[in-house]
Amino acid sequence: MNFNYTEKITSLQDKLNAFFEEHILPIEQEVSTFNYSAENRWKRWPGMDDLKAKAKAAGLWNLFLPKSYGDLSPGLTNLEYAPLAEIMGRVLWSSEVFNCNAPDTGNMEVLAKYGSPDQQKQWLEPLMNGDIRSAFLMTEPQVASSDATNIETSITLDGDEYVINGRKWWSSGGMDPHCKIAIVMGKTNPDAPRHQQQSMILVPMDTPGLNVIRPLSVFGFYDSPEGHAEIVLENVRVPKENLILGEGRGFEIAQGRLGPGRIHHCMRLIGMAQRSLELMSQRASERIAFGKTFKDFSSIRQEIAQSQCEIEQARLLTLSAADKMDKEGNKTSKDLIAMIKIVAPNMALNVIDRAMQIHGGKGVGPDTPLAHFFVAARMLRLADGPDEVHMYQLGKSVINKHAKIKI
Repeated sequence: MNFNYTEKITSLQDKLNAFFEEHILPIEQEVSTFNYSAENRWKRWPGMDDLKAKAKAAGLWNLFLPKSYGDLSPGLTNLEYAPLAEIMGRVLWSSEVFNCNAPDTGNMEVLAKYGSPDQQKQWLEPLMNGDIRSAFLMTEPQVASSDATNIETSITLDGDEYVINGRKWWSSGGMDPHCKIAIVMGKTNPDAPRHQQQSMILVPMDTPGLNVIRPLSVFGFYDSPEGHAEIVLENVRVPKENLILGEGRGFEIAQGRLGPGRIHHCMRLIGMAQRSLELMSQRASERIAFGKTFKDFSSIRQEIAQSQCEIEQARLLTLSAADKMDKEGNKTSKDLIAMIKIVAPNMALNVIDRAMQIHGGKGVGPDTPLAHFFVAARMLRLADGPDEVHMYQLGKSVINKHAKIKI
């Protein structure tokens, strides 16, 4: 793997860092305070559209999409996107500014890779323009959704329409006032082979029978304005043309969607951890206790050194996974994707925890991003598959590989 980025990517890194310094970091606290306020919940910060217009004008738009789609994507590889996603991870809400926010990124990848021309025209183009937002409805409260074949929501063909019935929760993006379309996963044929029962279908959010029941908080954070919704689908009818790719292809689509999504999360987690390291280093240089500056205590130096080691290890593993995805595809890279999905959230939790400890009371309050970083990292041990599922599959793969070797 070549660790030297091209001039194109170093230029994008420089532009993105400069954009952060000029437009993101000066208003970080203002936007966070707005998003945390109960009275503003499910409202967009008033300056977001202006920020997005500036990002688009700067050429910092749709950086996530690996292959070009018209003139709305620069067509970066996963490896090229990695350092840019890491920069975005430094401020939790910043990805939307560059139209690189989940779940829209995954939904756009699904539509770009699997959508029909009509589906792309109706939904992908406005998503890539940043005109609308979207939701992803997969997880269900009644079943262990870490096994996607458990999903029970029914998708039944009735003439020229599909009828959808089920209950979803942790539906990312479902609370956003600009959310116009949802990708829903459900069963079209419960009698088919296990991995051919599921399908994915496009459901406009204003379709009769789609009812948002409540927002779900994560350790008290609502992640406004996009949020996570519990949604009931009751006799929801959509045209049969809304089915993506075909009946029984949902599991295949899910695997294609979640591979890049998992590595995007890991890239952003490294950004959170890196910023946490920088904040704890600054704090250690400023605070005095028992007659010594924090940085002069051996235990503080060890925690900062350990954090640097762990971040760099996770960063290199993430870049290795991204490189293999680019060269050999998501399926061949599944072991590396599993590794980084296990490693990155746990690494970030360790680093952020040390940063909070060094900050003392300030570290758990609203004046730094650390507390929300910690919550986001903890949630990402579950999102896109819990640690246990990735370790189960990775362990199986490793055993099968080495069991054939006679010692």
